[in-house]
Order: sequence, then C-alpha cells, then structure tokens
Amino acid sequence: MQGKVSSERTAMATVYVGIDVCKEWLDIHLHPLGRSFRVTNDTAGLRRLKRELDALDQMPRSALRIVMEATGKWHRAVQRSLHADGFYVSVVDPLRARLFAKACGFLAKTDRLDARLLAIMGEALKPAQTPPPDQALETLQELVNARSAANGERTALSNRMKTAVTAFLRKELTRRLAALDTHIARLDAEIERSIGADPELRRRLDILISIPGIGAVTAASLIAGLCELGACSGKQAAMLTGLAPLACESGERAGHRSIRGGRPAPRNAIYMAALSASRHNPDLARFAERLKKVGKPNKVVLVAVMRKLIVLANTLITKNRIWTPNPP
Repeated sequence: MQGKVSSERTAMATVYVGIDVCKEWLDIHLHPLGRSFRVTNDTAGLRRLKRELDALDQMPRSALRIVMEATGKWHRAVQRSLHADGFYVSVVDPLRARLFAKACGFLAKTDRLDARLLAIMGEALKPAQTPPPDQALETLQELVNARSAANGERTALSNRMKTAVTAFLRKELTRRLAALDTHIARLDAEIERSIGADPELRRRLDILISIPGIGAVTAASLIAGLCELGACSGKQAAMLTGLAPLACESGERAGHRSIRGGRPAPRNAIYMAALSASRHNPDLARFAERLKKVGKPNKVVLVAVMRKLIVLANTLITKNRIWTPNPP
C-alpha cells in the first residue's frame, strides 16, 4: 500500500492546464483533476485564472504545465501575462493539436473539449516551454505581416489592371495602386526604423544582407518569421522552413523524398532570394550548376539552393559573423 500511495502522489505531482483561446473567452481544463471552467479573455479573466491556479492544494506554479494553441493575436496577451508570473507555458501548432485529437479518437470539436485535449496532449507529448517574443520582435512581426498583405493586395490589383478595359475602372485601380505604393513605402521605412532601434535585430539584418542574394525585405521576413535562427541547428532551420527532404519509405519501397510543412512566410521570402543567389552568389551558383549537370530538375535545384541559403544564414548568425567570399 505504501508503494501505491507513493505512485498516486507522483502521478499528481504535475497538473496539466489546457487553455482554449478565443476572442471573448478562455476555456480551461485541469488534468488529471478533471475540472473545467471558463473566464473572460481580458485582464479580469486572467486575474481569476491565476487565482484558481494558485488555489490548488499544495500545488506550486512550477508543478503546473499550461498548454494553449497559437491563435494569432488572441493568445499573445495570455501567454505573456502567464509567463511573466512564472508559469510554464507551451504554445503548440493548432494543426498538431487537431491531429492529436483525431489520433485519440475525438472527432467532435467544442471549446471545452479542445481545452481538455490540450491538457491531455501536454501530459502525453510534454511540449517545450514557449517564451513570448520580446516587444521589439513582436512589433516587427506585425509590420512584416502587414507589408506582406499589402504586397499581395498590390499584386491582385496589378493583375486586375491588365484586364481592365473601362476607363473609369482603370483610373480607380491606378489610384488604389498609387496609394498602396505609398503605404508599402511607409511600412518599409517603419520596418527599417524598428530594426535599427534594436541592436540585436540590427546585427541580424547586417549579417543576412551580407549574403549575396538576400536583400533587406527578405532579411526582415526571416528575422520576423524565423526568430529561431542562430539558436538551432542547420537541419532544424531547414525543417522550420519546410525545406528538409522527408523520407517516404515502406518495406522495400523507397519513394522520392519531398519537402512539406514548415512556415510559408520565410519560405516564400527565401524563394526569391534563391533565384538571385543561384546567379550572383559564387558558391551557390557553382552548387546549382553541379546539380543541373547531373540531371536534377530546375525546381529541385532551386529548393536545394534555398536550403543552402537558410543553413548558411543560420550558421552565420550562430557565429555572429558577416559573410565573406573566403570563409575564415
């Protein structure tokens, strides 16, 4: 019986807190306590959540593991507040959480059920802690995302302009394109100012733009969308951008390796840089030419150059070193 009591106490040593975040509410589930409740997603709701967690019998904050999904801007204040008060907070990919729910046999989806599954996921997978980004990086991310959206809108308007025949419509599209050009220019200036105001971000920018093929826009996208650069391995950087070839093997079958997943924003940015680097970066141009000579398709060659670029950027940031033609 002594062994049984000890086992039960050990199992209760950690409480996993699943939080399903939406604009108005936070649904919370405590596992394995089996308790669920809801608070508002505001300052008053966060205060109540912390009181509820602190009220658990003999349960220090270090014994709590909080798991929530990344939900755009709605989870940021919750994550930042809980992390500042010493809670262990993990932010997981919503797709990963959904796939975990299906693997557990739960096909229904409600806020309360999602909170419960996030808590169970925390116990099963034990995701790493996710510190919130500092304020300078979060501001830069918002600006870069706004620029990307504005650039996409400009492309759509330009395509519409090519097919427009009516004089009035062409005039309206011209006016909107001019306004968008001004908006993008102002965003570029603010992005440059934000990076220049932070020494660490400025150093990252200097390292990235020193690499032939990577310009200021691509560098800002990588800084904002891939903040792990310099703190991970080259393979991890390639996986984060979805540029690592993944095996497809089963029994005697050895399928073609392909890339998938990863973060689309930095991958799209590095795509344009690879087009330039495969021509103007001496090392990568020779690398691309070797692949073409052995019969690799152009798309495969371009993806390989993209992967080389992201690994090179990660290495230089890790070593805090500017790119030079002849490595030391």
